[in-house]
Amino acid sequence: MSEAADEQPVTERPPAPPATFEFLVLSFRTQAELHLGLLHFGEEGGQPEPDFEMARHMIDMLAMLAEKTRGNLTMEEQRLVENSVTELRFRYIQALEAAQKAQGHNA
Repeated sequence: MSEAADEQPVTERPPAPPATFEFLVLSFRTQAELHLGLLHFGEEGGQPEPDFEMARHMIDMLAMLAEKTRGNLTMEEQRLVENSVTELRFRYIQALEAAQKAQGHNA
């Protein structure tokens, strides 16, 4: 066997996204949505159960970030973080109510 056959192909990965406040907020938001079961990347029907404790933690992290950065953000950044917190809190309540309703039907 030749040395070339033994070498693993080099796969290039895309560059990391820029380290911005917007990317940080969207990362937390996406994690919260995953924990709420709103995003799913697996097979159909294999959606995991929501993890409300972790979803709440991610929402609280975003709320803390909004509070700690207040007055130091651009208008667009402030809107992004505040709108994300508001929307996630609403979606948390919706997902929690749906889970409780589903448990009531299964009982």
